[in-house]
Formats: sequence, C-alpha cells, structure tokens
Amino acid sequence: MRTLWLLRHAKAAGENPEGDHARPLTGRGERAMEALAGWARDASSFAPQLALCSTALRARQSLALLLPAFPRPPEVVYEDALYLAPARRLLNRLRKLPDATARVLLVGHNPGLQELALLLADRAPDTPAERLAEGFPTAALAGFECREGWTALASHSARLVRLLTPADIEAGRG
Repeated sequence: MRTLWLLRHAKAAGENPEGDHARPLTGRGERAMEALAGWARDASSFAPQLALCSTALRARQSLALLLPAFPRPPEVVYEDALYLAPARRLLNRLRKLPDATARVLLVGHNPGLQELALLLADRAPDTPAERLAEGFPTAALAGFECREGWTALASHSARLVRLLTPADIEAGRG
C-alpha cells in the first residue's frame, strides 16, 4: 500500500512585481501552515518519505513550515515542472516514482491539484470525494491510499481517505 498526500500551497500575496512565481505567503497563509504542522505532529499516518514541491516561493514556504512537524524529515525535491502543472503532468510525474517509496507528499497549485485529486479518487461511499469536488482550498491536504504501485496510478485508482482544510483544523475536526 502506498500513501499519497496532495497539499495545495497556503494563501499567497496578490500580484508581485517579480512575477507570479515569486509570490510569498501571507500572514494568514503562514498561520494556516502552522496549524497544519500542529495537526501533522499528532498524525502518525502523515509521515512522507519524499516531498515533491513546486519551485514557486509560496509552495516552498508552505513546505518549509510543515517540515519541522515530521519526526524524520522526508527527502525534498523541488521541480520547476510542478509549477502550475495540470493534472496529467502531475499524474505522469507520480507514475515515475520508485515503488520502494511508500509515502509521498506533493506540494503544488490549483487547478491541477484538485483535478488530480478528483481524477485519482475512487467513488467508494463514505469518502470525502464529494466535498473535494466543491473545492480544494489553500493549505488543504488530501490523503490517498493507493493499492497498486505508482506506475499503475490511473483514474479512480486510489481511495481518498482524508480531506483536511484550515477550517477543519480551526473547528477541531482534524
């Protein structure tokens, strides 16, 4: 069994004179990531071996605020190709992962992340898939169980086991 976590970067500042890639997190975004890190410290199931991250500043800052929560830091790989990547590019990247890597965190952007999550999610009852279809907010985390190896990832091939948003954490529903 493999575990995939999709994290949308936290809330970022608006336009930046240096371009979209250089947009930093806002104070709200930093607080959301700190809350998620607090949840992660207590969540034994959330311990990635590998973190794939967009090179955008807001994605790198989101991951940096989360990393101290892990008892053992994952290997971190920053990739330009993940910046604003569509679902198919993200899926193709995940299919290249070695099967020996059992737990992966992917930090990226919408709409690609939400589209990927909806693509992967099976239609099993009692999953948060319907809620995911409504939106994938900033600093939201979607967790999947993947029954097959990474190369077998395909439409509806993973079970969505958790969708955690900043509002869930704030309301104590983490």
